[in-house]
Amino acid sequence: MTTTASPSTQLGNLTQFEHLALNSPLNLSDGHARQDLTPGQIRIIDDLPGLWAEAVKLPVEELEIAAKKAYFELLGQFSFPSERVLSCYSSSVAMEIFARSLATRADAIGLIHPTFDNIPDILRGVGLRLVPVEEDVLHAGDLPAELLAQVGCVFVTTPNNPTGRVLPAERLRRLAEQCAEHDVVLTLDTSFRGFDTDAHYDHYAILRDSGCRWVVIEDTGKLWPTQELKIGFLMSSEHVGLPVHEIYSDILLGVSPVIMSMIRRFSEDAAGGGLAELHRFIARNRATLRSVLADVPGVSFPDTHSRASVERLHLGERLGLEVWSRLQDFNVFVLPCQKFHWARPGEGDHLLRIALSRSESAVRGAADALRTVLLKG
Repeated sequence: MTTTASPSTQLGNLTQFEHLALNSPLNLSDGHARQDLTPGQIRIIDDLPGLWAEAVKLPVEELEIAAKKAYFELLGQFSFPSERVLSCYSSSVAMEIFARSLATRADAIGLIHPTFDNIPDILRGVGLRLVPVEEDVLHAGDLPAELLAQVGCVFVTTPNNPTGRVLPAERLRRLAEQCAEHDVVLTLDTSFRGFDTDAHYDHYAILRDSGCRWVVIEDTGKLWPTQELKIGFLMSSEHVGLPVHEIYSDILLGVSPVIMSMIRRFSEDAAGGGLAELHRFIARNRATLRSVLADVPGVSFPDTHSRASVERLHLGERLGLEVWSRLQDFNVFVLPCQKFHWARPGEGDHLLRIALSRSESAVRGAADALRTVLLKG
């Protein structure tokens, strides 16, 4: 059954869809972490006064060095350039700084397709022309020389949002070599890195050895339910040729040292077993979702190997917007996927994206409501 969505569902971007869900207990819309704190994390939050006192007492540089080391090494990034890490309020702020920097040197960028729509929106907002880099093409082999000849940068999200697909080490190595050969900046958004151990190989060692000019955006905000207290990290190669530091200083001085100390403690807790438990938690929620919907006619899960904290659902002939609208009768919010397909939105017409960083009861409740909607037709 194919139904046309009402005009009221035609929102401007995915963040506007997510905003509608913020007050719902069954908000499976945005990819931010909203599950319950673990016992170890509760102890960290209980010690916030101590973290405040530490931030007042110690030099900011000392707190930053400790937080960055704990976070990056947790995720296998032992070669990260500590002296060139810029701390931002969020990965979106880091994206804005990068985009403004690139726009001073280039007029076009090759961008992975599909991906979360605030990335193309930010890039377009600074006047860059976007050239789609299809995800299957990116993973299959060398990028076409004619594509690299027309862009000043190639931008890859790995693990990708919404597909969860990870760029393997050997593909990153060859992509970096290609970018070096064509003098194209390679930019990575690794905001979902923490969920997939396949993405924990040392990206910075590969980038350094390739000789390419590069930028990387990292983000703590997807991993831990810290009520939007997070850090987006922005790094670049020594000779990137972009005014990243200058534009950073136009926008902010730095982030709160209290948040830095909190990120260090959360990273240490994760290294002590918390990250492995998070992986098991997301896997259980993914299994619950797939199990509840397993026998619904026409439903499939295209990202069978994804470990990211989001899951796509293909609805067969049903339209994502129509199902999204009906789910609101149950106060359930997910994301229709047209906007992820920023170059050809129609490719997302029959897809939904469901966030898994939620309580197990919320995931099951949303899955049950989704099953009811889909079986009613």
